[in-house]
Amino acid sequence: MALQCRLSGATFQSLKLATIPISSSSSRFIFRTLPKTLNLALFSRHSAPKAPPFSVLIRTLSAPAVAAAPAAETSDIKVVKPQWNAAIDFKWIRDNKEAVAVNIKNRNSNANLELVLQLYDKMLNLQKEVERLRGERNNVANKMKGKLEPAERQKLIEEGKNLKEALTTLEEDLVKLRDELQIEAQCIPNLTHPDVPIGWEDSSKLRNMVGSPRKFDFPVKDHLQLGKELDLFDFDAAAEVYSIEDSDQCLIGTAEIPVGGIHMDSIVAESALPLKYLAFSHCFRTEAGAAGTATRGLYRVHQFSKVEMFILCRQEESDMYHEELIKIEEDLFSSLGLHFKILDMATGDLGAPAYRKFDVEAWMPGLERYGEISSASNCTDYQSRRLGIRYRPSESPSTTSKKGKTNVAATKFVHTLNATACAVPRMLVCLLENFQQEDGSVSIPHPLRPFMGGVEAIYPKSR
Repeated sequence: MALQCRLSGATFQSLKLATIPISSSSSRFIFRTLPKTLNLALFSRHSAPKAPPFSVLIRTLSAPAVAAAPAAETSDIKVVKPQWNAAIDFKWIRDNKEAVAVNIKNRNSNANLELVLQLYDKMLNLQKEVERLRGERNNVANKMKGKLEPAERQKLIEEGKNLKEALTTLEEDLVKLRDELQIEAQCIPNLTHPDVPIGWEDSSKLRNMVGSPRKFDFPVKDHLQLGKELDLFDFDAAAEVYSIEDSDQCLIGTAEIPVGGIHMDSIVAESALPLKYLAFSHCFRTEAGAAGTATRGLYRVHQFSKVEMFILCRQEESDMYHEELIKIEEDLFSSLGLHFKILDMATGDLGAPAYRKFDVEAWMPGLERYGEISSASNCTDYQSRRLGIRYRPSESPSTTSKKGKTNVAATKFVHTLNATACAVPRMLVCLLENFQQEDGSVSIPHPLRPFMGGVEAIYPKSR
């Protein structure tokens, strides 16, 4: 079921991808913290995935195909198959070799551009040879249509048989070569916006600073202590970690993945763009670092709830919608009275799909540092080329061929963008630590009070 939701004047289609069971007997949130050692347990399967496997969606949207699909055995030869085929513009990569090489270096990618170009040239040559043999085979077939002497016919039969065997071998080699090319080429990251700073995370550029840190005249508590005193959290009841063993199903790390899959292998009418989605889901991460003070408590958990924004748009509009997404985030966090900064992340901190990414880092006084609470990424056509999401231009003129057939305008790949509207645990960290009071209570920001039944503050359980 989809609902329309408005954020800062922008209308999104709202998708509820997961539900949270609520117990009337308890008002506490239960978060599953990430232990140092993950004990993997079997996760029950509730429904069969649609083809292609859901794991393909996850890898398609979140990272390049570094890992290939299991090898399939043909005779005595092991053939490694890619998990999906991306519509990569190999000609553009070849024609812009130097720019692609610089981009790979700037993003600290392990992609092997030279190998990709070698495989591409080899594939082109093999394609030409396959086409040549197909032409010869057709010529032989045409010659056999007329009246022939028995000896001449037998000669053509032998020639056709040899051509067929040679062609079969070359076609098999071509399939293997295309698979190898896909696997290597999918490691090449997206292009990078020219304004993105080059370097690692510490090279990221400050885009905006909103508000200022609150000054406390009493000892500051972190969210762990506050949550315990206010009877909000129960970490002891959340010690298990779930994964899926011996299955092609996966636990999603973000709602971006299933939302992106909605339009997989489809052509969208240009008039329908932009498509804006707002999705709520559970998210699962196996990130390390729970032991340190900087990531303890709710800051880094392996299961949490998150609201994600996702946009599909025309190619020339993605920069504009990227600005719209970060404006929505800025307005939302400003309305809650948070102090935060917006960073234009450096090349070394960009994931493979991102063309440009803005991070929002809020001040967390209990942790005594800024912590990431949101991000907004423009992935241009990197994801849509892997998911097969295109649109047909409305105003492109159609042409008529010599045979009288109408040639429809060529399709284009949509651009995709994603942004976090609210990651619940980190938002709770910010609200608890920034709005704590000297008496141990936590004041509720005014915009949230209508959703809290008019409650203005949460007090320690002793009161």
